[in-house]
Amino acid sequence: MPDAPRIDPDLVLWSASPDERAGRPLLVLLHGYGADERDLFGLAPRLPEAFAVAAVRAPLTPPWPAPGYSWYAIDGLNGRDSAAVTAAAEGLLAWLDAAPPAPHVGLLGFSQGAAVALQALRLAPERFAFAVNLSGYVAPGAVHGDAALAQRRPPVFWGRGTHDEVIPEPLVAHTVDWLPRHADLSGRVYPGLTHSVSEDELRDVRTFLDKRLDDLA
Repeated sequence: MPDAPRIDPDLVLWSASPDERAGRPLLVLLHGYGADERDLFGLAPRLPEAFAVAAVRAPLTPPWPAPGYSWYAIDGLNGRDSAAVTAAAEGLLAWLDAAPPAPHVGLLGFSQGAAVALQALRLAPERFAFAVNLSGYVAPGAVHGDAALAQRRPPVFWGRGTHDEVIPEPLVAHTVDWLPRHADLSGRVYPGLTHSVSEDELRDVRTFLDKRLDDLA
């Protein structure tokens, strides 16, 4: 098992000051391969204001000349190591351990970030209220929290495009089979959408998050 890479807390972007976060649910944003914490943080104005939003920078640097940061290495389109996804999720949990406490925590990730979000949900299902999977996947293989997750069945939104050629089809098929058995799954497949996020998808995510706030209240 690879060592869990450390997330630098000084590089996390927050939507609210420490005093303004107290008592508010936390929504953690996890960007995709080659991006950084500023990528999804641009969505913060489109998300419910009740959340304190934290955009985390992935701790690894892709090989040159790729820009940005990554959660785990990718060796070609099919080179995704589940152990590396788990290590990245463990790094996320370690960062949360040291972060200011929040009454509820949700995860929203894109691509690699979504895979890490779902893996963290599997490792510690009791710690998260929900997850949003945008163009991501569930890593193959068993995780020790899977049985507990299947009992808790937290809400998970999964959005993906019909023209997404980045996530290999076997991983999509695995996620189609796995997620409904372990979560209260909702979501949508967006016609014509590539490996990206559309306006329709953002509206659906906002609806999902508003419902989660109603549940938490």
